[in-house]
Amino acid sequence: MDGQNAPRKQLLDRALALFQEAYDRQLSGQLDDAVTLYVASINLCPTAEAHTYLGGTYSSQGKLNEAIAECQKAIEVDPDFGNPYNDIGAYLIELEKFDDAIPWLERALLASRYQTFHMPWFNLGRAFSAKEHYNRAVECFREALVLDPEFAPARDAVASARLKIH
Repeated sequence: MDGQNAPRKQLLDRALALFQEAYDRQLSGQLDDAVTLYVASINLCPTAEAHTYLGGTYSSQGKLNEAIAECQKAIEVDPDFGNPYNDIGAYLIELEKFDDAIPWLERALLASRYQTFHMPWFNLGRAFSAKEHYNRAVECFREALVLDPEFAPARDAVASARLKIH
């Protein structure tokens, strides 16, 4: 490694360490500490992951507009990362903006860097169910189950939506 790359690697390593510490704090419910650590990580090296998880922390604090803003920053950093699209959709569902949520969730399904495609299908089902489009909701929940047959919330949601179909 040449002399110019060594400081950059140290910076990246420190940002990653801060991200991991923030994530650990987030999981243990220390949300204010997690926010501080995610922001420190972002200040060293902005990543789509750090912005997305900071958004998740804000969401846990009930700060949905701030969560959406962080996910939008994540998309600016890496438009191929699927998590922030899904998360924006989920936050919009929480805000009862179901029509606004759907395009974000559909964009998550097109992301090239994403591993949990069952989540946008599940959240699409939630949006359609809230709009009382139960047949479409069941289709979405079933797609989630195709991708993750053990995903109990989707299995429960299929049963609940089917009861509402006339």
